[in-house]
Amino acid sequence: MWVKICGIRDVPTVRWVAELKPDAIGINFFRGSPRCVDEATAKDITSALPSSVEAVGVFVDQSVVDIIRICRKCQILTAQLHDDYSLADVETCGNAGLSVIRVIRLSGQVWPIHLAAELDQQASRHNIRYLVDAHVPGAYGGTGQVVPWELLHAHWQKDWPPLILAGGLTIDNVHEAIQAVKPFGVDVASGVETSPGVKDRMRVRQFIDSTRRATPGD
Repeated sequence: MWVKICGIRDVPTVRWVAELKPDAIGINFFRGSPRCVDEATAKDITSALPSSVEAVGVFVDQSVVDIIRICRKCQILTAQLHDDYSLADVETCGNAGLSVIRVIRLSGQVWPIHLAAELDQQASRHNIRYLVDAHVPGAYGGTGQVVPWELLHAHWQKDWPPLILAGGLTIDNVHEAIQAVKPFGVDVASGVETSPGVKDRMRVRQFIDSTRRATPGD
């Protein structure tokens, strides 16, 4: 089970997080987030990151030109694009050599009509994954709100791009979430923090351990 620890803000944190061996860490460039870092800090973080851990740049309000520039400058190979970006933006990033994690946000119990057609269209792409988070007006992740797991379980098809589950995951519910949704991977930010942007070593370790022990369909 792939696991990403999102919202890393400094080098000391990334060093001890990397020791716990997640598959990826998220570096947030959204200026409205308490987890936002500048480009110089991001470069320092990726320089301290072992090659075994994927660095993911999280973007909300930057232009695609800036996203590509920032990723190249900061040695980031994966761009996480929140739902204000179009499929054309996704393709532009892919053509620039970036892998893409496209974020969609769900609320309530209604499956978006357009989503199945988009996922069918993207199924053959090898460099795109989809991250599903809870929809909270004015917020882009890190809210602690849980996605409607049963909605994902009922609608997500195996031949669609890999599904990364986010939204309100903690050490207490990640095993249940994996059983319910059967995702490719999971993503956590606030669920392993003592305050916004401040990661707790024990919570991160327990979250990764719980994720590694969980098998979809147990």
